[in-house]
Amino acid sequence: MESGNVLLASSASHQIKSGGVRNNGTLLCAPVMAESVHKMLINMDKAKQEGADLVEVRLDSLKSFNPYEDLKTLIKECPLPTLVTYRPTWEGGQYDGDEKKRLDALRLAMEFGADYIDVELQVAHEFNDSIYGKKPEKFKLIVSSHNYQDTPSVEELGNLVARIQAAGADIVKIATTALEITDVARVFQITVHSQVPIIAMVMGERGFISRILCPKFGGFLTFGTIESGIVSAPGQPTMKDLLYLYNFRDIGPDTKVFGIIGKPVHHSKSPILYNEAFKSVGFNGVYVPLLVDDVSTFLRTYSSTDFAGFSCTIPHKEAALKCCDEVDPVAKSIGAVNCIIRRPTDGKLFGCNTDYVGAISAIEDGLRGSHNISNTADSPLAGKLFVVIGAGGAGKALAYGAKEKGARVVIANRTYDRARELADTIGGDALSLADLANFHPEDGMILANTTAIGMQPKVDETPIPKHALRSYSLVFDAVYTPKITRLLREAEESGAIIVTGLEMFIGQAYEQFERFTGLPAPKEQFRKIMAKY
Repeated sequence: MESGNVLLASSASHQIKSGGVRNNGTLLCAPVMAESVHKMLINMDKAKQEGADLVEVRLDSLKSFNPYEDLKTLIKECPLPTLVTYRPTWEGGQYDGDEKKRLDALRLAMEFGADYIDVELQVAHEFNDSIYGKKPEKFKLIVSSHNYQDTPSVEELGNLVARIQAAGADIVKIATTALEITDVARVFQITVHSQVPIIAMVMGERGFISRILCPKFGGFLTFGTIESGIVSAPGQPTMKDLLYLYNFRDIGPDTKVFGIIGKPVHHSKSPILYNEAFKSVGFNGVYVPLLVDDVSTFLRTYSSTDFAGFSCTIPHKEAALKCCDEVDPVAKSIGAVNCIIRRPTDGKLFGCNTDYVGAISAIEDGLRGSHNISNTADSPLAGKLFVVIGAGGAGKALAYGAKEKGARVVIANRTYDRARELADTIGGDALSLADLANFHPEDGMILANTTAIGMQPKVDETPIPKHALRSYSLVFDAVYTPKITRLLREAEESGAIIVTGLEMFIGQAYEQFERFTGLPAPKEQFRKIMAKY
């Protein structure tokens, strides 16, 4: 069952954000897993340096364990508050010994001053009875339930939370598994309506946003790893990423959520770009990777205006267009959107295509720079012969963009029929890629490669022989890994102006940023951020 609209209790702080102010009370917990007490202590210090609020001591990761000595050391010497967990194999942990010994060790941890202890729902009643009347004042009991199969319905989750509460939990913890990103919406709904402190995580890559956005919905804590790769559950981010990439401390109930919809998506540089830019201009937003299987279900599920805008990448650009209530005419002719805005007034979806804007303006800037033409109303592309290599989504976008600026367009593609089809649609000419080598009706043409030819790892490939590049005054390549492709290197050697794919990436991001925030894009900063990559 889909939980329709993820609604939020926006009680929160409208305070102006500054580096020091926490916008939320959600704690950042670092799981400490190591084979020896000595290594655990080292990791506890690291956790403190990295900015954690507390550590989770995973006793089940210790190779040898002497409860009395070791607990005393771990709890007394930890520089942060402690949450002690001794997870059995039947709940996804590593301990498979005697159950009585396990619970005895957890009781001992409480006596030695652990701030929190995590016990599984299955044994919670029994454990609670055994500590009745002995609970230290500041001690809190977390009762947890892990589901490694799926994420149940809202109703079932609600019943589970009630059962955990009834078992004597001071803090409820549920962890489910995401089969689709829409599963997370149900857990957000439970979190925001919970009357008790709640830790609610959705495991796996599709559940990733549950870990970043929990402060928005009022989650008690989230887990961040000290080092990447060493996780205590699938899909955990690092503490460094939570704090410095996603600006975790700044996320509150009023924070607007943006993200990149794609599959795959975790390689995208967009979160780095937008989150840093949001922070620099003081905009209350967070930008997250969204691994989406079905766009229409995703947009229907996350339909609150708090989910305010999305970038769209492969393979969802065409499908996303069909989900929009209104589509920019150019995007409609291209047949693809890469940017979706949810109107704050009525929640309607508006789709546009900033890909071609980014590329065309970068090409215009390149031409203007060479002739020092001021930014006049007339495009320097007007009247030029513009050759596009590739007839896919990006090829279409560039062909439309160039046509709109008054250029004469030629489409070159490996399969001539596809080139012909696109050329007929926009009113241009067609060539097969093989014919491009000897095509030079005039000098000073513009060339734009929109194919993946020359992209890592096949960096020695190029779509056109070097001798043919002499007829072009400017060459653009949409590939941005590597930044300088063989095509661009040879074009520069042949005397052409070159424009890199990075320019297109930054250019399309300017417009998205402005549509997302209503603020002018910090262009200098975008360049600085991308220069690091």
